[in-house]
Amino acid sequence: MKTVTENIIEVEMLVKKFGNFTACRDLTFEVKKGEIFGFLGANGAGKTTAIKILCGLWKPTSGKALIGGFDVYTETNKIKKNIGYMSQKFSLYEDLTPVENIRFYGGIYGLSRSLIKEKTALALHELGLEEVKDLHVSAMPLGWKQKLAFTVAMLHEPKIVFLDEPTGGVDPITRRQFWNMIYQAAHRGITIFVTTHYMDEAEYCDRVSIMVDGEIKALDTPDKLKEMYESQTMNEVFLKLARG
Repeated sequence: MKTVTENIIEVEMLVKKFGNFTACRDLTFEVKKGEIFGFLGANGAGKTTAIKILCGLWKPTSGKALIGGFDVYTETNKIKKNIGYMSQKFSLYEDLTPVENIRFYGGIYGLSRSLIKEKTALALHELGLEEVKDLHVSAMPLGWKQKLAFTVAMLHEPKIVFLDEPTGGVDPITRRQFWNMIYQAAHRGITIFVTTHYMDEAEYCDRVSIMVDGEIKALDTPDKLKEMYESQTMNEVFLKLARG
């Protein structure tokens, strides 16, 4: 059982409007250091908008948010240096090899040549990619690509990693392997902020929030949410909230 108490993300009454449309309405929540936090919601619920704000890409219309202690209004560059991000769409260069991708992103993150070399060897070994290290990424199975992308997102040892539907389209065995990587990262104190369409994956999170029409309608541990909504699975909880 985790005993973390330090908040690494703090959000209070966060609002994001586009003209007359409110994409995020009065979002208030916190995420603790080393926590696996599930951020769920149907398409159009406002998840992606919220994540772009938390990553320092967009400024909110109003409200407060601190990411790793940095303000989303005035310290976006510091936020970007202290987070990792893996997008829903594959985020590596497919015309480069795994080694070239690691070296490229290691350079962007400002790592030394010796550290990049060390991390490259470690990543290839842990992912079992030694035999395909000189192949273009485009020739690799999707599951390997996603695990490589997750590893690259953590090259600079960020405080927080944002994962936007990281297991979309991969087989169940690879999904399980990917979640083992998430557990290992969280065990090292890295906070995982993850969105997913697979409700069984919500069961793997320490806590889960569910957004509906731009608002957080529920936030608690999976077990407490199932008890609260008299449901056997997180999928049932999600459907009850999404359908109102």
